[in-house]
Amino acid sequence: MMPISERELSGRTASYGELREIGQAAEAAGLDSIWVYDHLLFRFPPEPTSGIYEAWSVLAALAADTARVEIGTIVMAMPFRNPAVLAKMAVTVDEISGGRLILGLGAGWHEPEFDAFGIPFDHRVGRFEEALRIVLPLLREGRADFHGRYHQADGALLLPVGPRPSGPPILTAGRRPRMLRLTVEHADMWNAAWFGDVSEIEPRVAPLREALAAAGREPTTLEITIGVNVVFPELVTTPDEQPTHALRGSAAEIAAGLGGYREAGVGHVIAACVPSTVEAMHALAEAVSLARS
Repeated sequence: MMPISERELSGRTASYGELREIGQAAEAAGLDSIWVYDHLLFRFPPEPTSGIYEAWSVLAALAADTARVEIGTIVMAMPFRNPAVLAKMAVTVDEISGGRLILGLGAGWHEPEFDAFGIPFDHRVGRFEEALRIVLPLLREGRADFHGRYHQADGALLLPVGPRPSGPPILTAGRRPRMLRLTVEHADMWNAAWFGDVSEIEPRVAPLREALAAAGREPTTLEITIGVNVVFPELVTTPDEQPTHALRGSAAEIAAGLGGYREAGVGHVIAACVPSTVEAMHALAEAVSLARS
């Protein structure tokens, strides 16, 4: 996870130059992917409001400033952008990256940012489902025609086409029945977050397995991804900001935790490192190397 929100880089707000350095360090260290999350602000009274960089802008820059790692969104809040324009943005970033985008999509959840930026918060899943009926045909077939209650597309074409004929893989995040149904119907990957020890995930994954079985979809066709907090105590300078649920300790201890996720059938672990620094990227890479050996 890239530290794109305020005060996330050891208590500071990262400049883009620092984000580029962290992304390139993750790539050079042999990690597989880098990710951004999509918010407009965070407002949890009585704490002061905090901010965050706009996700697509950072993602496009990282696409140009890296060469191998996959770049992912965890996840884009579909209501923030017109769905047809979102598909256009996605195929453009996929082109910039040379076909490395993982397009994570969700309905959004933090109501204060919707209110602050004048974005409707009602019927989020209904809006999300309609948006999928525009985004997915555009990415996978190059054309969309849809007239719904919330969204419309009339002969929308995706030109020029992107580097992959069927577009980037689609990742969704959601845990309630309607979102799980849409995941099973449309997604290539599914994400649950945020965890520490692998023992915490079973209650979250079980409903997805039930939804897959109900739809008759083979479980191996939907990759499970997990967001995991990873703490490197020797690098932490702000101990009070450590997450409650986390893998923590030495590289060997982190490796053991990561190995547990692999054994549980998780295909991709997305690590939110504490601290989110270049040093932490190298420490994570050491743990990953041990987990793979």
